[in-house]
Amino acid sequence: MDAVLGIDVGTGSARAGLFSTDGRMLAQASHPIRTWRPRPGYVQQSTTDIWDAVCRAVRETAAAAGTVTVRGIGFDATCSLALVDEAGRPVSIDPPAAADGDAPVQDVIVWMDHRAGHEADAINAGRYDVLRYVGGRISLEMETPKLAWLREHRPEAWERTAHFFDLPDYLTWRATGSTVRSACSTVCKWTYLGHEGRWDEGYFRGIGLGALADEGFRRIGTEIRPLGTPVGPLADQAAAAFGLPSGIPVGVSAIDAHAGGIGTIGAARDGDVPDDGALLRRLALIGGTSSCHMAVSPDPRFVPGVWGPYFGAMVPGLWLNEGGQSATGSLIDHVITTHAAHAGLAEQARRDGRSLYQLLNDRLERLARDLPCPAALTHDLHVMPDFHGNRSPRADPSLRGMISGLRLGAEADDLALLYLATIQGIAYGTRHIIETLNASGYAIDTVMASGGGTRNPVFLREHADATGCAVVLARESEPVLLGASILGAVAGGLHPDIRAAMTAMSREGVVVEPADGAARRYHDAKYAVFRRMFEDQTAYRTFMA
Repeated sequence: MDAVLGIDVGTGSARAGLFSTDGRMLAQASHPIRTWRPRPGYVQQSTTDIWDAVCRAVRETAAAAGTVTVRGIGFDATCSLALVDEAGRPVSIDPPAAADGDAPVQDVIVWMDHRAGHEADAINAGRYDVLRYVGGRISLEMETPKLAWLREHRPEAWERTAHFFDLPDYLTWRATGSTVRSACSTVCKWTYLGHEGRWDEGYFRGIGLGALADEGFRRIGTEIRPLGTPVGPLADQAAAAFGLPSGIPVGVSAIDAHAGGIGTIGAARDGDVPDDGALLRRLALIGGTSSCHMAVSPDPRFVPGVWGPYFGAMVPGLWLNEGGQSATGSLIDHVITTHAAHAGLAEQARRDGRSLYQLLNDRLERLARDLPCPAALTHDLHVMPDFHGNRSPRADPSLRGMISGLRLGAEADDLALLYLATIQGIAYGTRHIIETLNASGYAIDTVMASGGGTRNPVFLREHADATGCAVVLARESEPVLLGASILGAVAGGLHPDIRAAMTAMSREGVVVEPADGAARRYHDAKYAVFRRMFEDQTAYRTFMA
């Protein structure tokens, strides 16, 4: 049978999935990737390690699927910065004397790396016109602040690098040998003006990266193609590493969150294919280590503190606004694993053959038996979730997390309550993003959810109740992989374009409706506390200044 291959590189693993042409998963496999944190705020990876994990995942997936004919391949990955020299070798971002024993060369600055804070502040002080298309302020998670940091602090790496790749484009280059870049990556993270088809030369000269303009931008991309177009055929060397025949069409890549949006936002609901008006009512929420919130519109919408508007960066022909939270899954994990009760609960989970999340969810259910709604357990416990700064809509990476209502206890029940309050804080962050988007012309009342966090029923329930939106899960359990496979399906000619492929391959699954009455009033009150905690933190900073 005909099949398409989706390959997803997240923060912690590389995954591959084979799908039928109507979006049914046939097989999948995953392999972990390594991360190094040499200093606080520094997060690094290795393209050698990542590509090895990709190849292993693809070989295992192909073996598990049996006899299929792969007609197209699509890639997605985190928006991390990868450095490659003229010979195609990795360029270390570490100081020359910082070799780490037998570790592979660390040539990737991961999306969550915060080393370029000073550079981002300097760029924002310049008030460049191009910043209008990133929500008004460049984020230190984006690539031009990281490039400015490299040129200043690692000049030897800057000079050696022949290609600065966003990680999704690195993967298509490794698969095909083509240096074609994706409109998704370059528009969203590199300030490429997709609606005008150009780089802003004045911006690069203004921020100290005029050398890139002098070179005609060859090191960051001279051929940028929209999603839904091919990059080239699978090259012989990559085909051998994958265990697949060479020549398979490879599609233009996407950022991982955007692949999740492609795999969910266009799903038919009750048999109705969404038109542009229906899409204005939808938000694609991709929850993982971080969370991304995607909304599309026929017209550009300039939303303060929300990235974009980006032309054609997810659904070709439409403008994208992208909100986000820098730490969601990673924040929940941090709260759990640093708590005194973690070790005991983890051992219990191991003995019971269950996940730690299942134990915590069951404990919450027991604790809430006599309450009007489970959320009421956190009546006096509140969490501001900006432990890793605020991506949207505050656009302030310097913000920090806050917890109000701790008591003198560190038992399993205390952890369960803190876990619930943390999820609620994240849900209120999503509500804040939705309110900000709706104030700029959207009418969002439906959240199309995907990603690892959406496997947790408490996460889903609290998001539905806190936002007042219906939360719709995709029928396919791996919508990010599905989104990558949609890119491959269009590149391979199985569907005429992205919109048609989304309709043919994605379907609505479980729907979580928001609660009303007492639960709604409760969340309105806690959301007011959430907003007040920001004001309080701002006041504390004023006092300390």
